[in-house]
Amino acid sequence: MPSNSKLLIDIQTASPAIEAALKKIASSALIKKWIKAATPLSGLLTLRFVNSTEGKKLNAAFRKKHYATNVLTFPYEHSKSALSADIIFCLPVIRKEAKEQGKTVKAHLAHLIVHGCLHAQGFDHEHEKETKKMEKLEVALLKKLGFTDPYLTTQ
Repeated sequence: MPSNSKLLIDIQTASPAIEAALKKIASSALIKKWIKAATPLSGLLTLRFVNSTEGKKLNAAFRKKHYATNVLTFPYEHSKSALSADIIFCLPVIRKEAKEQGKTVKAHLAHLIVHGCLHAQGFDHEHEKETKKMEKLEVALLKKLGFTDPYLTTQ
């Protein structure tokens, strides 16, 4: 696989409150470790952490769904060796889902970062075969990062 040594990662937060909340979950260095584990390509990934208002606005504008969702991936360029994408994470939704699923916010965030990075590389879950392939890869990557299978119903 190509080396991701030239993968540029830009981490943005929508507000000081979101930045403070994110720092309580994971450091920038840890987030970058998760990204690099899931992204063997070079290029540019911008991760933006937002509140529910911005998350809802983006989901409505780009997916015609009028609610905030956990992660949105906007791939701009993808080849065998490089990619360019924005990945948006709605921190309040992620915290709520983690609580509902009985997971730590850190584990859920790691899963969604891996998930978003795979979308940026062209993986999808529109059909059952694609879903199984993507989920299998997510589970393997998360295991290497020290996390349990995020699809297990009891954790």
